[in-house]
Amino acid sequence: MSDSSVPMAEDARLSADEIDRLRPPAAPLTDPVSDMAERMRRTGQWSPRQMAGRRWAVACVSLEITQRCNLDCTLCYLSESAEAVHDFPLDEVFRRIDLIHAHYGPGTDVQVSGGEPTLRRRDELIAIVARLAQRGLRPALLTNGIKATRELLSRLAQAGLSDVAFHVDTTQQRAGYRSEAELNPLRREYIERARGLPISVFFNTTVHAGNVDEVPMLVDFFKAQADVVRFASFQLQADTGRGVWGAREAAIDNDSVAERLQRGAGTPLRFNVLLAGHHDCNRSAVMLVVNGRAYDAFDDSAFVQRFMRETATLRIDRGTPWRALRSLCAAALSRPGLSVAALRWALSLAWKARRDLWAARARVHKLTLFTHNFMDACTLDRERIDACVFMAITQHGPLSMCAYNARRDDYLLQPLRTAAGVWQPLALKAGDGPEFPVKFLKGRARDEWLAGRRRSQGRETPA
Repeated sequence: MSDSSVPMAEDARLSADEIDRLRPPAAPLTDPVSDMAERMRRTGQWSPRQMAGRRWAVACVSLEITQRCNLDCTLCYLSESAEAVHDFPLDEVFRRIDLIHAHYGPGTDVQVSGGEPTLRRRDELIAIVARLAQRGLRPALLTNGIKATRELLSRLAQAGLSDVAFHVDTTQQRAGYRSEAELNPLRREYIERARGLPISVFFNTTVHAGNVDEVPMLVDFFKAQADVVRFASFQLQADTGRGVWGAREAAIDNDSVAERLQRGAGTPLRFNVLLAGHHDCNRSAVMLVVNGRAYDAFDDSAFVQRFMRETATLRIDRGTPWRALRSLCAAALSRPGLSVAALRWALSLAWKARRDLWAARARVHKLTLFTHNFMDACTLDRERIDACVFMAITQHGPLSMCAYNARRDDYLLQPLRTAAGVWQPLALKAGDGPEFPVKFLKGRARDEWLAGRRRSQGRETPA
């Protein structure tokens, strides 16, 4: 397995001209699953463990419904002009939803994101989630949680929301919080907002030099909340967008973070028993939490891989833990040989956890741990772009999220033709140029503006 901390060969990197030429496909593919399988083969990622091109055509698609945000993250992937970009008209958002459906079909995971999506008008946000559900897609809300009240989450669940992913970490510069440990009460508050609703709860954490040693503590925290939290994603620092911290330290990579995840779980975990795209892009492990103790759900890796291959064409209902369990049991029962193997797996795991099962009255919770290694905007790798399974939907179609982040304004600042006429992304001056009020500046653009003001006032000497 490749070590993502090893520098890429120069010829593996996309040049600036090649990045500029990256474009979404001209039209939806006839068979997107087969196309994904071919891309996995072409990039050397195809194996019995690979789920891309076997169970699904894409892992998820990001649908950005606003560029505005109520935080100013030090590692923000948005562009310097994001805060001045108007929200796309609702009919344009609906058109992009239809594009996602046309490219990948029903059952596709769609991340309703931004910016901060809860800054969109509430009636429009609910309508967007409802439209996704009506198309048979699985909508997830990616939010910093500030405006994601219990009442709003309940309304969104009624509209068809499948998941909510709260992004909480020290890059967000929330007032009064200096460490990840100090943010845990806020995480608990968000967990309680979603408790009991028919949606899955995820958490996203950006990993950087300032919090990497707190990763084991965070895993232990999520393990204790596994009755509600089902997925914890740890996204490695990347130099992209308007962020001011730049590239991460070489010691922070998928493998080093995975080691910390195991430490926090308190038990050895098998990572990447199942693969999702390129092996340099992520690591994943699944554990079952019983009586506060973690057990590796993929301990019998051969059975897990067999189960996922033989049920690849069956839909697994992931709406709630019980629906997921019923769906998995039904999938196993549809194949007698697989049912016997599944029973052996369950009995073996139950025997290992017998004391905790008795103490917890057989309450078992599943928690997935995931790392995602986004690429720096200036060091995109050809092979990883070709094997990408995390897409962003643009006005022209889906594009690799890392490629999209490297040239966001190329897509965001184009006027669009809508039913109401030509939509302009930015307010225009009396002349013909865009207007960027100072109040809209965040991240790198704001730092540069403040440095310029200090120089003009004689408080700082230019370097």
